[in-house]
Amino acid sequence: MAVYGYARVSSKTQKEDRQIIALCRAQVPKRSIYVDKQSGKDFDRPMYQKMIRQLKADDVLYIQSIDRLGRNYEEIMRQWELITKEKGADIVVIDMPLLDTRRGKDLMGTFLADIVLALLSYVAENERTNIKRRQAEGIAAAKAKGIRFGRRPLPLPDNFPEVCRLWERKEISLQEAAERCGMSRSTFYEKAKKWEHASRTGI
Repeated sequence: MAVYGYARVSSKTQKEDRQIIALCRAQVPKRSIYVDKQSGKDFDRPMYQKMIRQLKADDVLYIQSIDRLGRNYEEIMRQWELITKEKGADIVVIDMPLLDTRRGKDLMGTFLADIVLALLSYVAENERTNIKRRQAEGIAAAKAKGIRFGRRPLPLPDNFPEVCRLWERKEISLQEAAERCGMSRSTFYEKAKKWEHASRTGI
């Protein structure tokens, strides 16, 4: 029987230290802990997939909480079945003692574990959905206040007005105008039209 641990954080800037400490306290060898720094929306994660290939019957996998496994309800259920039924390994969720497949191997124990897993998986995905909704609402509110997102546009080159006038008078081609300003044709055309409109209307 081998013992493994799995930890996940959503981005490279987040720290997995708290999860590692919890796994080590559960007697998981540090060399057997797999860590992904990636979103939990799916299971296409390199270290998770590597760990799954290592799992064999009667091995034990520790995770700190169910949302560290993932945040997609259907995928969590499918992976749980893959590990416990197809692989024949056990899962221990440290902060939820009821989710320990080593215990209660009888029908009632399995039934209770399945109910708890379904509930927690739903909560994990529901929280993910709520986070996305709150982010969308925050972005919409910021836009309504005039806050702009993305990179700031580069300032126009000093020769832009002069080149624009030459191009408008058809003294130079669009290609030549773009080259003089160090832009692509489409970028120059777009900015030239905006500049022309601003010059004409004062807006």
